[in-house]
Amino acid sequence: MDNFELVEEVDKVGELQDLKGAEMEENNKELVVEKVVELTVGMSFDSPDEMFEYYKAFGLQEGFPVIRRSCRKKDDGNLRYVTFTCGRNGKSKAKLTNILRLQPNQKIGCNAKIGGRLDFVNGKWVIGNLILEHNHAVSPSKSRYYRCNRTISHFVKKQLEINEEAGIKMAQSFKSIVIEAGGFENVSFLERDARNHVDKARRLRLRKGDAVAIHMYFKKMQTENDGFFFSIDLDEEGRLQNVFWADPRSRAAYKDFGDVVTFDTTYLTNKYDMPFSPFL
Repeated sequence: MDNFELVEEVDKVGELQDLKGAEMEENNKELVVEKVVELTVGMSFDSPDEMFEYYKAFGLQEGFPVIRRSCRKKDDGNLRYVTFTCGRNGKSKAKLTNILRLQPNQKIGCNAKIGGRLDFVNGKWVIGNLILEHNHAVSPSKSRYYRCNRTISHFVKKQLEINEEAGIKMAQSFKSIVIEAGGFENVSFLERDARNHVDKARRLRLRKGDAVAIHMYFKKMQTENDGFFFSIDLDEEGRLQNVFWADPRSRAAYKDFGDVVTFDTTYLTNKYDMPFSPFL
């Protein structure tokens, strides 16, 4: 079970940063755990996701982050094996070359992991490979600060967005959430997480008049020339998220010079901080 195909990690290591706050997840059963029984070989689950959530709850209790590491599929495309590891598994190379500015590396080759396989007899996912020992200290008191345990409920996200639109500073908005939760120990996300969410919402938010104006302008261009093409992508809340357009001259040029294309993403000039990326 060690020869799994490596896949992209869905959870990065949760560095301990900005430990002045934590995140409140309303009624989050993944974080509110009475007592998680220690994992054993042969323990079964209904699905890989259930196995991962249990491992994450175990990590929250014991004091280490977890990530999805690898999987292997059968010929028919269905999952056969999965591996979940401690978040400090593997080793990362520092991106900065200046030795005076290198950041601490949280990935230190920890081998703690669980390997699950599908039992075709009963359809359960069974733990067949298990390593519980870590090569680093664990800290249950700081578990909620790991990124894999930091999530923001829909209710809190909406509250943060409303406060931001009302002009309430993030420090005050976050403090009100902490007070409502009854203290930092009951809040499992950081102020940085809240700020990142608000910044993302602000970038996606377009006034109704702006979105309508863009659509009306593109319709006008399309009426004047059938060769004008545009596509508008909205998010789940109906807000403008992506826009693509191409005029007839550019489309004709692409037919002749399609093998030489420049994709430039250096433009970040509008008030919504949305990237403008022209194909040249």
